[in-house]
Amino acid sequence: MKKLLSLIAIAVFGLTTAFAQTPATTAPTKKVVKKEVKTATTPAKAGVKQETKKVETKTTTTASKLKADGTPDMRFKENKTKTVTKVVGPTKKDGTADMRYKANKAAAKKN
Repeated sequence: MKKLLSLIAIAVFGLTTAFAQTPATTAPTKKVVKKEVKTATTPAKAGVKQETKKVETKTTTTASKLKADGTPDMRFKENKTKTVTKVVGPTKKDGTADMRYKANKAAAKKN
């Protein structure tokens, strides 16, 4: 009887561990659609030059890389944008406005 109970316990334990974890779902990613260029040729007639025509099919999609929560992924260059502000007065070594001067303070208040 003990052997039968231990076999049932092992079987139950084995089945529960097999279905314990579900596979992780991945976030849907946007695919980049490439431009296709097709060439079509007309049948050549005697004494007529053969002409080739290019038919371009353009499809555009925005392929900005997004994180799972919908915010842009800043690891990619296309998501990094720099805002350029015009500095009126003196600047620091890194190029930003030096806020010790009155001209820069007035320009910051306008923005």
